[in-house]
Amino acid sequence: MSQYQIGVIVGSLRKGSLNRKLADAIVKLAPSAFSFKQLEIGDLPLYNQDDDANQAPAVQRFKGEIVAATGLIFVTPEYNRGVPGVLKNAIDHASRPYGQSAWTNKPAGVLGASVGVIGTAIAQQQLRTILACLDVHTMGLPEAFMHAKSGFFDEAGNIANPDTTKFLQSWMDRYVAWVKQHAA
Repeated sequence: MSQYQIGVIVGSLRKGSLNRKLADAIVKLAPSAFSFKQLEIGDLPLYNQDDDANQAPAVQRFKGEIVAATGLIFVTPEYNRGVPGVLKNAIDHASRPYGQSAWTNKPAGVLGASVGVIGTAIAQQQLRTILACLDVHTMGLPEAFMHAKSGFFDEAGNIANPDTTKFLQSWMDRYVAWVKQHAA
């Protein structure tokens, strides 16, 4: 069993999502002491505070997976210059009811990919702001705003460009150090 269990939260539900592909590719760059599990958010109901006292089984499962994780990676697209609604919904569920947040003190990394040249920069900044008020320890640098133009991934789902792979390896190396620092 791996020493560090990392929950990966992809902010897109689309099967062919660039960000799901990025999440699959980035975890291949981690050392063997780290294992990764993509946490399902598509089955969470819309958040309603009236349900706090009786959270749905999917919400309970999601919160339990976050609590069990040593750290988190958020891989988010950018919808209309912001965080996708499905991701914000998941964040809200796991932070409630008040005083019972699953997010507290978790080390996290944030990255994302887009066909646009600013590559999710605004959504990532918005996400960092949200996570800060939940006491999630988000790694600041390096930032990874990936411009995923045609040919970004090879046929096996790996990052096709060696320079991009080198950059993402440096991101993963820094993330590994971040998790170890905060898990100690």
